[in-house]
Amino acid sequence: MSVSVLTVADRAGVSVSTVSRALRGVPGISAVTRKRVQEAADELGYVVSPSASRLATGRTRTIAVVVPLLSKWFFAEVIAAAGRVLSREGYDVLLTELSTPELRAEFFGSPRLHGRSDGALVVALQLTPEELATLGAQGQAVALVGSERAGASSVRVEDRIGGLAATRHLLNLGHERIAFLGIQESPGSPLGGVPPAERLLGYRDALAEAGLPADPALELGVENTVDDGVAAMASLLTMADPPTAVVAASDELAFGALSTLRGAGLDVPADFSVVGYDNHEFARVVGLTTIDHSVADQGRLAAEALVASLAGQPAAVGRIEPRLVVRGSTAPPRRLRVGS
Repeated sequence: MSVSVLTVADRAGVSVSTVSRALRGVPGISAVTRKRVQEAADELGYVVSPSASRLATGRTRTIAVVVPLLSKWFFAEVIAAAGRVLSREGYDVLLTELSTPELRAEFFGSPRLHGRSDGALVVALQLTPEELATLGAQGQAVALVGSERAGASSVRVEDRIGGLAATRHLLNLGHERIAFLGIQESPGSPLGGVPPAERLLGYRDALAEAGLPADPALELGVENTVDDGVAAMASLLTMADPPTAVVAASDELAFGALSTLRGAGLDVPADFSVVGYDNHEFARVVGLTTIDHSVADQGRLAAEALVASLAGQPAAVGRIEPRLVVRGSTAPPRRLRVGS
Protein backbone atom coordinates (compact mmCIF):
# COMPACT_ATOMS: atom_id res chain seq x y z
CA MET A 1 0.00 0.00 0.00
CA SER A 2 1.46 3.35 -1.05
CA VAL A 3 1.99 6.13 1.45
CA SER A 4 0.45 9.51 0.64
CA VAL A 5 2.01 12.90 1.11
CA LEU A 6 -0.82 13.67 3.59
CA THR A 7 0.39 10.84 5.84
CA VAL A 8 3.92 12.26 5.77
CA ALA A 9 2.57 15.73 6.62
CA ASP A 10 0.65 14.31 9.62
CA ARG A 11 3.69 12.43 10.87
CA ALA A 12 5.97 15.50 10.54
CA GLY A 13 3.37 17.93 11.87
CA VAL A 14 3.56 20.25 8.87
CA SER A 15 1.41 21.15 5.88
CA VAL A 16 1.30 19.12 2.65
CA SER A 17 2.90 22.02 0.77
CA THR A 18 5.80 22.10 3.25
CA VAL A 19 6.39 18.38 2.71
CA SER A 20 6.42 18.90 -1.04
CA ARG A 21 8.83 21.82 -0.88
CA ALA A 22 11.11 20.16 1.67
CA LEU A 23 11.48 16.92 -0.30
CA ARG A 24 12.07 18.77 -3.56
CA GLY A 25 14.81 20.91 -2.04
CA VAL A 26 12.99 24.18 -2.65
CA PRO A 27 14.61 27.12 -0.78
CA GLY A 28 12.78 28.73 2.14
CA ILE A 29 12.49 25.66 4.37
CA SER A 30 14.57 25.59 7.55
CA ALA A 31 17.13 22.83 8.00
CA VAL A 32 15.27 21.58 11.08
CA THR A 33 11.96 21.30 9.26
CA ARG A 34 13.55 19.73 6.21
CA LYS A 35 15.21 17.10 8.41
CA ARG A 36 11.94 16.35 10.24
CA VAL A 37 10.07 15.91 6.97
CA GLN A 38 12.80 13.69 5.50
CA GLU A 39 12.85 11.50 8.61
CA ALA A 40 9.05 11.11 8.47
CA ALA A 41 9.22 10.20 4.79
CA ASP A 42 11.98 7.67 5.45
CA GLU A 43 10.07 6.06 8.34
CA LEU A 44 6.94 5.70 6.20
CA GLY A 45 8.77 4.63 3.06
CA TYR A 46 7.45 7.60 1.10
CA VAL A 47 9.14 8.30 -2.26
CA VAL A 48 8.52 11.47 -4.26
CA SER A 49 7.05 10.74 -7.68
CA PRO A 50 9.53 12.03 -10.32
CA SER A 51 6.74 13.05 -12.67
CA ALA A 52 4.88 14.88 -9.93
CA SER A 53 8.04 16.66 -8.87
CA ARG A 54 8.74 17.73 -12.43
CA LEU A 55 5.24 19.09 -12.87
CA ALA A 56 5.43 20.95 -9.59
CA THR A 57 8.80 22.58 -10.28
CA GLY A 58 8.49 23.13 -14.01
CA ARG A 59 11.82 21.33 -14.35
CA THR A 60 12.41 18.26 -16.49
CA ARG A 61 15.42 17.04 -14.49
CA THR A 62 16.99 16.25 -17.86
CA ILE A 63 20.16 17.60 -19.46
CA ALA A 64 20.78 17.51 -23.21
CA VAL A 65 24.33 16.46 -24.09
CA VAL A 66 25.09 17.59 -27.64
CA VAL A 67 28.11 16.18 -29.51
CA PRO A 68 29.32 16.16 -33.12
CA LEU A 69 30.09 12.42 -33.12
CA LEU A 70 29.46 9.47 -30.82
CA SER A 71 32.04 7.16 -32.39
CA LYS A 72 35.20 8.96 -31.22
CA TRP A 73 36.97 8.02 -27.99
CA PHE A 74 37.20 11.64 -26.85
CA PHE A 75 33.44 12.19 -26.93
CA ALA A 76 32.69 8.89 -25.23
CA GLU A 77 35.02 9.85 -22.36
CA VAL A 78 33.48 13.30 -21.97
CA ILE A 79 29.93 11.92 -22.06
CA ALA A 80 30.73 9.21 -19.51
CA ALA A 81 32.31 11.65 -17.05
CA ALA A 82 29.51 14.21 -17.45
CA GLY A 83 26.91 11.47 -17.12
CA ARG A 84 28.28 10.34 -13.78
CA VAL A 85 27.91 13.87 -12.38
CA LEU A 86 24.43 14.36 -13.80
CA SER A 87 23.22 10.98 -12.55
CA ARG A 88 24.54 11.73 -9.07
CA GLU A 89 22.64 15.03 -9.10
CA GLY A 90 19.40 13.35 -10.18
CA TYR A 91 19.39 14.34 -13.86
CA ASP A 92 18.60 12.16 -16.85
CA VAL A 93 20.62 12.59 -20.06
CA LEU A 94 19.20 13.32 -23.50
CA LEU A 95 21.99 12.54 -25.98
CA THR A 96 22.02 14.29 -29.35
CA GLU A 97 24.53 13.73 -32.18
CA LEU A 98 24.95 16.48 -34.80
CA SER A 99 27.17 14.70 -37.30
CA THR A 100 26.22 16.67 -40.42
CA PRO A 101 25.56 20.34 -41.29
CA GLU A 102 21.94 19.39 -42.01
CA LEU A 103 21.40 17.89 -38.56
CA ARG A 104 23.01 20.90 -36.94
CA ALA A 105 20.87 23.36 -38.89
CA GLU A 106 17.70 21.44 -38.06
CA PHE A 107 18.60 21.21 -34.37
CA PHE A 108 19.29 24.91 -33.92
CA GLY A 109 16.54 25.96 -36.31
CA SER A 110 13.73 24.41 -34.25
CA PRO A 111 12.80 24.39 -30.54
CA ARG A 112 13.97 20.81 -30.07
CA LEU A 113 14.84 21.17 -26.38
CA HIS A 114 11.96 23.35 -25.22
CA GLY A 115 10.18 21.52 -22.41
CA ARG A 116 12.44 18.48 -22.81
CA SER A 117 15.53 19.55 -20.88
CA ASP A 118 16.69 22.13 -18.37
CA GLY A 119 20.12 22.66 -19.83
CA ALA A 120 22.48 21.75 -22.65
CA LEU A 121 26.06 20.54 -22.37
CA VAL A 122 27.59 21.19 -25.79
CA VAL A 123 30.85 19.40 -26.61
CA ALA A 124 33.38 20.55 -29.24
CA LEU A 125 30.90 22.54 -31.30
CA GLN A 126 31.95 26.15 -31.79
CA LEU A 127 28.51 27.71 -31.33
CA THR A 128 27.64 30.90 -33.15
CA PRO A 129 26.01 33.69 -31.09
CA GLU A 130 22.76 32.87 -32.88
CA GLU A 131 22.93 29.20 -31.92
CA LEU A 132 23.63 30.06 -28.30
CA ALA A 133 20.72 32.51 -28.30
CA THR A 134 18.46 29.77 -29.68
CA LEU A 135 19.25 27.57 -26.70
CA GLY A 136 18.66 30.45 -24.30
CA ALA A 137 15.29 31.19 -25.89
CA GLN A 138 14.31 27.59 -25.12
CA GLY A 139 15.06 28.12 -21.44
CA GLN A 140 18.31 26.17 -21.50
CA ALA A 141 21.24 26.81 -19.21
CA VAL A 142 24.36 26.10 -21.29
CA ALA A 143 27.81 24.70 -20.59
CA LEU A 144 30.42 24.36 -23.34
CA VAL A 145 33.37 21.98 -23.65
CA GLY A 146 36.14 23.19 -25.94
CA SER A 147 34.99 26.77 -26.50
CA GLU A 148 33.89 29.90 -24.68
CA ARG A 149 30.89 32.20 -25.11
CA ALA A 150 29.68 35.03 -22.91
CA GLY A 151 26.73 33.96 -20.78
CA ALA A 152 27.56 30.26 -20.83
CA SER A 153 29.64 28.15 -18.49
CA SER A 154 32.62 26.59 -20.22
CA VAL A 155 35.64 24.35 -19.87
CA ARG A 156 38.49 24.83 -22.30
CA VAL A 157 41.97 23.35 -22.66
CA GLU A 158 44.99 25.60 -23.15
CA ASP A 159 45.81 23.74 -26.38
CA ARG A 160 48.44 26.21 -27.52
CA ILE A 161 50.41 25.33 -24.37
CA GLY A 162 49.95 21.65 -25.24
CA GLY A 163 51.37 22.07 -28.75
CA LEU A 164 54.25 24.07 -27.29
CA ALA A 165 55.04 21.40 -24.67
CA ALA A 166 55.00 18.57 -27.22
CA THR A 167 57.37 20.36 -29.59
CA ARG A 168 59.66 21.61 -26.82
CA HIS A 169 60.10 18.03 -25.66
CA LEU A 170 61.41 17.01 -29.08
CA LEU A 171 63.60 20.10 -29.35
CA ASN A 172 65.08 19.39 -25.94
CA LEU A 173 65.97 15.89 -27.15
CA GLY A 174 67.91 17.46 -30.02
CA HIS A 175 65.46 17.20 -32.91
CA GLU A 176 65.46 20.14 -35.29
CA ARG A 177 63.47 18.88 -38.23
CA ILE A 178 60.07 18.26 -36.65
CA ALA A 179 56.85 17.73 -38.59
CA PHE A 180 53.30 18.48 -37.45
CA LEU A 181 50.32 16.28 -38.33
CA GLY A 182 47.31 18.55 -37.88
CA ILE A 183 43.57 18.00 -38.03
CA GLN A 184 41.90 19.44 -41.10
CA GLU A 185 38.42 18.03 -41.56
CA SER A 186 36.54 17.75 -44.82
CA PRO A 187 34.05 20.53 -45.70
CA GLY A 188 30.93 20.32 -43.56
CA SER A 189 32.55 18.18 -40.88
CA PRO A 190 31.49 19.05 -37.33
CA LEU A 191 34.98 18.25 -36.02
CA GLY A 192 38.16 20.28 -36.00
CA GLY A 193 37.76 23.90 -34.98
CA VAL A 194 39.71 25.88 -32.42
CA PRO A 195 41.65 23.24 -30.40
CA PRO A 196 43.59 21.70 -33.36
CA ALA A 197 44.45 25.17 -34.67
CA GLU A 198 45.78 26.15 -31.23
CA ARG A 199 47.97 23.03 -31.12
CA LEU A 200 49.55 24.07 -34.43
CA LEU A 201 50.23 27.56 -33.08
CA GLY A 202 51.97 26.03 -30.06
CA TYR A 203 54.16 23.97 -32.40
CA ARG A 204 55.14 27.11 -34.28
CA ASP A 205 55.78 28.97 -31.01
CA ALA A 206 58.26 26.30 -29.92
CA LEU A 207 60.15 26.43 -33.23
CA ALA A 208 60.36 30.22 -33.05
CA GLU A 209 61.53 30.00 -29.44
CA ALA A 210 64.35 27.70 -30.60
CA GLY A 211 65.27 30.00 -33.48
CA LEU A 212 64.14 27.50 -36.11
CA PRO A 213 62.15 28.60 -39.18
CA ALA A 214 58.74 27.03 -39.76
CA ASP A 215 58.69 24.86 -42.88
CA PRO A 216 55.22 24.70 -44.49
CA ALA A 217 56.19 21.39 -46.10
CA LEU A 218 56.38 19.84 -42.64
CA GLU A 219 52.86 20.92 -41.67
CA LEU A 220 50.27 18.44 -42.93
CA GLY A 221 46.53 18.78 -42.33
CA VAL A 222 44.45 15.61 -42.60
CA GLU A 223 41.24 14.12 -41.24
CA ASN A 224 41.45 12.79 -37.71
CA THR A 225 41.67 9.05 -38.39
CA VAL A 226 44.31 6.37 -37.99
CA ASP A 227 44.28 5.77 -41.75
CA ASP A 228 45.03 9.43 -42.46
CA GLY A 229 47.87 9.27 -39.96
CA VAL A 230 49.24 6.28 -41.89
CA ALA A 231 49.11 8.15 -45.21
CA ALA A 232 50.49 11.41 -43.84
CA MET A 233 53.46 9.71 -42.24
CA ALA A 234 54.21 7.90 -45.51
CA SER A 235 54.21 11.25 -47.29
CA LEU A 236 56.69 12.70 -44.80
CA LEU A 237 59.06 9.75 -45.24
CA THR A 238 59.26 10.30 -49.00
CA MET A 239 60.58 13.86 -48.62
CA ALA A 240 64.09 14.56 -49.88
CA ASP A 241 64.97 15.77 -46.40
CA PRO A 242 62.56 13.93 -44.10
CA PRO A 243 61.95 14.96 -40.50
CA THR A 244 63.31 13.01 -37.56
CA ALA A 245 60.26 13.54 -35.36
CA VAL A 246 56.57 14.41 -35.54
CA VAL A 247 54.00 16.05 -33.31
CA ALA A 248 50.51 14.68 -34.02
CA ALA A 249 47.42 16.72 -33.11
CA SER A 250 45.70 13.56 -31.86
CA ASP A 251 46.65 10.12 -30.67
CA GLU A 252 44.70 8.58 -33.54
CA LEU A 253 47.00 10.31 -36.03
CA ALA A 254 49.99 9.25 -33.93
CA PHE A 255 48.84 5.61 -33.98
CA GLY A 256 48.75 5.80 -37.77
CA ALA A 257 52.21 7.35 -37.88
CA LEU A 258 53.60 4.57 -35.67
CA SER A 259 52.11 1.96 -37.98
CA THR A 260 53.78 3.46 -41.06
CA LEU A 261 57.15 3.86 -39.36
CA ARG A 262 57.24 0.32 -38.07
CA GLY A 263 55.96 -1.00 -41.39
CA ALA A 264 58.87 0.75 -43.10
CA GLY A 265 61.33 -1.05 -40.83
CA LEU A 266 62.16 2.03 -38.79
CA ASP A 267 62.71 1.82 -35.07
CA VAL A 268 60.70 4.10 -32.81
CA PRO A 269 62.30 5.98 -31.12
CA ALA A 270 65.85 5.14 -32.30
CA ASP A 271 65.15 6.24 -35.89
CA PHE A 272 62.13 8.45 -35.42
CA SER A 273 60.26 10.06 -32.49
CA VAL A 274 56.50 10.52 -32.22
CA VAL A 275 54.41 12.63 -29.84
CA GLY A 276 50.62 12.35 -29.77
CA TYR A 277 47.85 14.40 -28.18
CA ASP A 278 44.99 13.07 -26.00
CA ASN A 279 46.42 10.36 -23.75
CA HIS A 280 44.01 7.89 -25.33
CA GLU A 281 43.53 4.68 -23.33
CA PHE A 282 45.68 2.83 -25.89
CA ALA A 283 48.55 5.35 -25.72
CA ARG A 284 50.01 3.57 -22.71
CA VAL A 285 49.64 0.18 -24.41
CA VAL A 286 51.74 1.25 -27.43
CA GLY A 287 54.19 3.33 -25.37
CA LEU A 288 53.21 6.64 -26.96
CA THR A 289 54.58 9.88 -25.57
CA THR A 290 51.58 12.20 -25.61
CA ILE A 291 49.84 15.26 -24.21
CA ASP A 292 47.23 14.60 -21.52
CA HIS A 293 44.46 17.19 -21.53
CA SER A 294 42.30 15.63 -18.81
CA VAL A 295 39.49 14.49 -21.09
CA ALA A 296 37.31 13.06 -18.33
CA ASP A 297 37.80 16.20 -16.24
CA GLN A 298 36.50 18.29 -19.12
CA GLY A 299 33.18 16.45 -18.98
CA ARG A 300 33.06 16.42 -15.19
CA LEU A 301 33.80 20.12 -14.75
CA ALA A 302 31.35 21.17 -17.45
CA ALA A 303 28.57 19.08 -15.91
CA GLU A 304 29.29 20.45 -12.44
CA ALA A 305 29.21 24.03 -13.76
CA LEU A 306 25.91 23.37 -15.53
CA VAL A 307 24.30 21.91 -12.41
CA ALA A 308 25.54 24.91 -10.41
CA SER A 309 24.07 27.36 -12.91
CA LEU A 310 20.71 25.59 -12.69
CA ALA A 311 20.90 26.14 -8.93
CA GLY A 312 21.24 29.88 -9.51
CA GLN A 313 24.99 30.32 -9.52
CA PRO A 314 26.67 32.50 -12.19
CA ALA A 315 28.27 30.99 -15.27
CA ALA A 316 31.75 29.60 -14.57
CA VAL A 317 34.75 29.45 -16.90
CA GLY A 318 37.27 26.66 -16.39
CA ARG A 319 40.69 26.27 -18.00
CA ILE A 320 42.74 23.06 -18.13
CA GLU A 321 46.48 23.15 -18.72
CA PRO A 322 47.66 20.04 -20.58
CA ARG A 323 50.71 18.08 -19.48
CA LEU A 324 53.34 16.03 -21.25
CA VAL A 325 53.38 12.28 -20.56
CA VAL A 326 56.72 10.81 -21.62
CA ARG A 327 56.75 7.17 -22.67
CA GLY A 328 58.82 5.14 -25.11
CA SER A 329 58.17 6.78 -28.49
CA THR A 330 60.65 9.66 -28.14
CA ALA A 331 64.46 9.77 -27.86
CA PRO A 332 67.40 11.85 -29.15
CA PRO A 333 67.62 11.69 -32.97
CA ARG A 334 69.92 9.75 -35.25
CA ARG A 335 70.01 9.62 -39.03
CA LEU A 336 67.00 7.85 -40.56
CA ARG A 337 67.92 4.44 -41.92
CA VAL A 338 66.18 4.97 -45.25
CA GLY A 339 65.91 1.75 -47.20
CA SER A 340 66.81 -0.48 -44.27
